[in-house]
Amino acid sequence: MKISVKLFGPLRTNRFKEQGCEYPDGASLQSILDRFEFADHSLGIILINGVHASVNDQVKDGDALSLLPILGGG
Repeated sequence: MKISVKLFGPLRTNRFKEQGCEYPDGASLQSILDRFEFADHSLGIILINGVHASVNDQVKDGDALSLLPILGGG
């Protein structure tokens, strides 16, 4: 299945901004995230098709996955 993956902020470092990626049918979101090897606690917000998601969610062919870093500020 093909998933569009968009990375934001420092998650793009040595990676990409947006690209289509191929994954096995039925891949869990956690298995997709494991491929990126993000530093511990660097991933903050996960969106599937613009809706908040958790690592336990499933993705479908054609989904748009957006990954944002932990946001700070005050």
